[in-house]
Amino acid sequence: MTTTPATPAATPAPHTGPRPRPGTSRPAPVTGVVPPLVTPLTPDRTLDVPSLERLIARLIAAGVDGLFVLGSTGEAPFCTDALRVQVVREAVRAAAGRVPVLAGVIDTQTGRVLRQIEAAQKAGADAVVATAPFYAVAHAPQIRRHFEILGARADVPVYAYDIPLCVHTKLDAEMLVELGAAGALAGVKDSSGDDVAFRRLALRNRAEGGPLTLFTGHEVVVDGAYLAGADGVVPGLANVDPEGYVRMHAAFRAGDWTAVRREQDRLAALMEITRVASSVTGWGAGVGAFKSALVAQGVLDCDQLPEPFEALDAGDAEAVRALLDEAGVPPPLP
Repeated sequence: MTTTPATPAATPAPHTGPRPRPGTSRPAPVTGVVPPLVTPLTPDRTLDVPSLERLIARLIAAGVDGLFVLGSTGEAPFCTDALRVQVVREAVRAAAGRVPVLAGVIDTQTGRVLRQIEAAQKAGADAVVATAPFYAVAHAPQIRRHFEILGARADVPVYAYDIPLCVHTKLDAEMLVELGAAGALAGVKDSSGDDVAFRRLALRNRAEGGPLTLFTGHEVVVDGAYLAGADGVVPGLANVDPEGYVRMHAAFRAGDWTAVRREQDRLAALMEITRVASSVTGWGAGVGAFKSALVAQGVLDCDQLPEPFEALDAGDAEAVRALLDEAGVPPPLP
């Protein structure tokens, strides 16, 4: 079934950069729709800069509020340090100040994260996104100190990335709010999948005056996160359908919960593209589906994945295209 595409969002006014928070020299936190960009690769797995430019142009035209590079969807764990710097630099250049660019600085321990922060800042990132330390065991006091150090030494806002599936630590709500109130953290991207914990975080944050900007990273329960107290969303699926998430955020801001639910239901159905792959499993099935969809839409030239993954095979790519048609996702505007 093919539906009539919705009218694309109007082109947003140029972004002049986040304004400083009162009493500080750091920019105000970002809110709204901040897609975590895939990292386009050539067949030989170098950065495909023209495809990245098209992806960024398409997302900004759809009305997104920011761009997040080098997250989980952005392949940060697979990128060399040199490739990370190149991705940030090219994204900042392509965004050209129209929206802020947040850069993942995911690494195992504090010293290594600080090095990633320095590189991201030099490349022009407006903010950085960091997980708890991982690989070497860290407990609550060390995790708190980790974020305190990052906040004190970074020259841009620091967002905590709560993704226990990958780092094996669930960030404590009380700690996060206290770090926000102290100025160490600007916000949290919650990809924990723990709705109860997210509501506790939102309640605690609200009780303390909202020192943190809260994002959900779960594409199919954004409506519930908005009800709980989220300020925005970081959805990998927005690479494929940014207009849908922009419309849903606008409906949330307008208090139109019927429209929020309708858009979320449609996007949840579209998210099935991440479940059709049989040639690739795990992380590669989801990001591979996003890339195959973007190739079908004419945004990316290639759906290559980083080693040791291979791109979806022809049958899987065709299944992705069929779901795009069912969901009525239009190709990008020229």
